[in-house]
Amino acid sequence: MPNSTTPYALPSTLDSDLEKVRAYWHGLIRGKASDMPYWDDVKLSSLPQLVDRLMLISVFGKPERFRFDIVGKEIVAQFGKDFAGGFADEMETHAPLNFIRAQASATVEGRIPTYYRHDDYVRLLLPMWGDGHIGMLLGAVTAA
Repeated sequence: MPNSTTPYALPSTLDSDLEKVRAYWHGLIRGKASDMPYWDDVKLSSLPQLVDRLMLISVFGKPERFRFDIVGKEIVAQFGKDFAGGFADEMETHAPLNFIRAQASATVEGRIPTYYRHDDYVRLLLPMWGDGHIGMLLGAVTAA
């Protein structure tokens, strides 16, 4: 568990929806060989009640970039337009994406789940392994 000096550290408790996403992610870990699941094991349909609040973000390295591959309908509605397929560094970010690049970078560098709280929403990012590196982030956004 990260300590209080870890950027975007998880709180001691998550709201029930974010905890469901974190528990799903944790349940995908394959034994003791890894501390995170493989991204190709994720099936958003396994969380049907939350799918509209989920996103999958591809991670690219050197230079580090983040592309929004799948974005749930509620996240799109809150943002104001569909941004699936877009790169975080090419977008004007505002709710619910405030500080998304910094949080995503901290998730990759720390190799741990991260959490961001804003006045109106909370966001969880979870790292996933693939092709020899963290290749994808599972994200969830809920109301604060």
